[in-house]
Amino acid sequence: MKAAVVREKSGPFVIEDVTLDAPRAGEVLVRIAGVGMCHTDLVVRDQYFPTPLPAVLGHEGSGIVEAVGDGVTKVAVGDHVVLSYASCGQCANCLQGLNGYCPDLYGRNFSGARPDGSSPCCDAHGARLSGYFFAQSSFGEFALATERNVVPIDRDVPLEIMGPLGCGIQTGAGAVINALKPGAGSSIAIFGAGSVGLAAVMAARVAGCATIIAVDLNDARLELARELGATHVVNAAGDAVEAIRAITGEGVQYSLECTGLPAVVRQAVDCLRLTGVCGIIGVAPLGTEIALDMNGLLFGRTVRGIIEGDSIPDIFIPQLVALWRQGRFPFDRLITFYPLSEIEAAAHASERGEVLKAVLRPGR
Repeated sequence: MKAAVVREKSGPFVIEDVTLDAPRAGEVLVRIAGVGMCHTDLVVRDQYFPTPLPAVLGHEGSGIVEAVGDGVTKVAVGDHVVLSYASCGQCANCLQGLNGYCPDLYGRNFSGARPDGSSPCCDAHGARLSGYFFAQSSFGEFALATERNVVPIDRDVPLEIMGPLGCGIQTGAGAVINALKPGAGSSIAIFGAGSVGLAAVMAARVAGCATIIAVDLNDARLELARELGATHVVNAAGDAVEAIRAITGEGVQYSLECTGLPAVVRQAVDCLRLTGVCGIIGVAPLGTEIALDMNGLLFGRTVRGIIEGDSIPDIFIPQLVALWRQGRFPFDRLITFYPLSEIEAAAHASERGEVLKAVLRPGR
């Protein structure tokens, strides 16, 4: 098959001929219809997280089941699926539905290999590639996933747009709906109006927040945030904390930090009212530290990290599809399509902020 390979830190995505193993027991082979480009793909390319290179990345795939390994009963050949993140399903957290906090989350998603250390993918010279990124490596014509991280969806929805539900969109939406759980009439500030932050804006509207404040430096993104549900927007070139206090009088009950920048985390905490809760979902290099006012936290404020929107993909992704059908969660407005062959252009456009969610389509 054709797949995009990154061979060195910060290197280009290059389309190569690669070979993918047949599915083993418990595995599912999926023909990719579309795959979103997520910020995490780019930071792994740049080795914020040390997934071994060379690698086939991609972790927001959607497609059609082509073959299944022994013992697979969840899906059958011909089913339409979204590929999400991997977890063990057996630890105490997984058994409580806290899949994003599986102790083996890093190993199963960022090691580039199966739990036994093997990789199902090799290049044209027979050299093994990291080919199990998020148990899918979906920047290619096919992906090998597991029964656990494939989510069946209805066949009458446009398959090629559904991949981003597997990570970025479910992260933003789930951070609001599943993790922060704002009550109707509450207030929230969302820092970063990229695809994750805008998914959070849409989710806050679904949840019934009365005050939804989007914060960003890009005026075009702020205008889109208004269209998608933000009641107020703040350009972060000014004092965002003071602007939020001016809007709310005392600060917001909830905030969500989507940029991964320590200075923005501080703003997201400082804009909280007493007893407010800040969720952190932005990705930063390993070892990044933040500074907070201890007395500010002492007065009832909470800061918590959120992985994958606290979602159980088999439950949450179909819920997002249902909201999309109703016109209440129009995440497709964030998507710009590229052929897989133009993945490098898609990466640069994403980094420059020219597109919100690039979706790559093999064979185009």
